[in-house]
Amino acid sequence: MSAGELQTGHALSEREVQVIELVSSGLKNEEISQRLEISKRTVDNHISNILTKTGTENRVALVRWALEWGKVCLDNVNCCLLPNGSMEASESSRVES
Repeated sequence: MSAGELQTGHALSEREVQVIELVSSGLKNEEISQRLEISKRTVDNHISNILTKTGTENRVALVRWALEWGKVCLDNVNCCLLPNGSMEASESSRVES
């Protein structure tokens, strides 16, 4: 199994990808829960599941994994095709630069 493959064989859900994006932007679990309008305990569970699925041990390793495998785009670095169409906005801002 390559490092980019999910450890459990289960794909990340859309909500888990949202949580990864928010973790990558530096938000704490409480802030993520407020942003997504879910309980902190649900965020904790999502992060636990994500760490298991990705085979990462902590948030820093998770962000590195997400950058390496194109799950997040930070400050127009490592811009990738994200489910919410962020790629189009990223590409237009790169072109304008």
